[in-house]
Amino acid sequence: MTCSTMTPRQHALVIPYPAQGHVIPLLQLAHALVDRGFTVTFANSEFNHRRVLAAMADTTKKNGGAGLAAQNRIRLVSVPDGMEPGEDRNNLVRLTVLMAEHMAPRVEDLIRRSHGDNADGFGPITCMVADYNVGTWALDVARRTGIKSAAIWPASAAVLASLLSIHELIKDGIVDSNDGSALTQGTFQLSPDMPVMRTDHLAWNCIGNHEGQEALFRYLIGGIRAVESCDLILCNSFHGAEEGTFARFPKVVPIGPLLTGERAPGKALVGHFWRPEDDACVSWLDAQPARSVVYVAFGSFTMFDTRQFRELALGLELSGRPFLWVVRPDIVRGDDANDDDYPEGFLGRVGAASGGRGMVVAWSPQQRVLAHPAVACFVSHCGWNSTMEGVRNGVPFLAWPYFADQFVNQGYICDTWKVGLRAEADETGVITKEHIAGRVGELMSDAGMRERVEAMKKVALESVMEGGSSRDNFDMFVEAMKA
Repeated sequence: MTCSTMTPRQHALVIPYPAQGHVIPLLQLAHALVDRGFTVTFANSEFNHRRVLAAMADTTKKNGGAGLAAQNRIRLVSVPDGMEPGEDRNNLVRLTVLMAEHMAPRVEDLIRRSHGDNADGFGPITCMVADYNVGTWALDVARRTGIKSAAIWPASAAVLASLLSIHELIKDGIVDSNDGSALTQGTFQLSPDMPVMRTDHLAWNCIGNHEGQEALFRYLIGGIRAVESCDLILCNSFHGAEEGTFARFPKVVPIGPLLTGERAPGKALVGHFWRPEDDACVSWLDAQPARSVVYVAFGSFTMFDTRQFRELALGLELSGRPFLWVVRPDIVRGDDANDDDYPEGFLGRVGAASGGRGMVVAWSPQQRVLAHPAVACFVSHCGWNSTMEGVRNGVPFLAWPYFADQFVNQGYICDTWKVGLRAEADETGVITKEHIAGRVGELMSDAGMRERVEAMKKVALESVMEGGSSRDNFDMFVEAMKA
């Protein structure tokens, strides 16, 4: 397949899986392509397209339109995901299966129309970068329309390796051939120099909703066949983080850690679904002593019942440390988070508005927060973006996974890299306030852990600098898309 040479500038179509943890790194990839001379069409689902535009509206207005000026080589477009407006898009099984039917024809039409009408100044689409998770249909569309294509995996290479090894796992009697469910309870390794994985923590077995599990598993198996025809799969990781995995799967190429959210506020699209409280967070951090703040954020999917939510609040209070806590409006299961969900009197005792040592926000500019010298540790759900951001800023973790790949990431953090501690539930399934406060204290006082995470930060940053392995891999990818 060859890219069109109708215009000198290459035009990439970038397609993320429709979830926050996928949109942000793929939009950073889009910016990196623009830095190399590409124009980019970024195709979100209609639902997420509206969320991104709404979240950026206030920021753009506040910065006098600077964000719009900076993004004039990234065009945001939308395609339907097949779900009804009121449907639960946290049902990832249904969302994933519907995308192939509804997004594929619209994306193909978008590509073909770009070759017939260049009035928008972007020119014909010449190549595609598709999130591996959207499925085989995107790569099939690229082949049918005659453009170059690459897949990107925005999570850890180890989790991708588990997907690519499904047939081996079936053959070894580890998972069921029909739906991928675990046939044994225990651990396994794909190779001696890769992390130990638990059978019940395979990503497709812990996404929170097992309805449609068999269809999802067939979908994943289809993805393996499609990837076998790819020249390479980009991965948002770096060689020093997962050396054993990259050695065994040479087709998986690290280009990370992608610099999610690092570009100047208001100067570049980040892809937030909620408007981050940039100025409030940074101003509050500026007033805190160095390495004193506990940063608490659980990504875009984690939900708590009221009991666990209150236990977390009391644990932060009991720690005696200043804290910045991100509380999404939908983080408490079954209701929008409100003052009644907190322990009685909590916000009055510790809230910043009342002069306390805690600050609660709905969403944060996470990269800016983790890079701030006041931040001492990160209470995290172990999403891969958060994991990479914590590592590349040298911040140790209290690892508290919720679903999917986050359990494997916790293993990396606590067992392989040794840059964090596990949050562990008691016999009733609750992570108690005493445990939370105790773990925070351990993280704050562990000099060895601080040294390890600082060393890993150095390796991560070197990988994306001139001459670094991730930088060289990205250069190779760009040249392949231009050829």
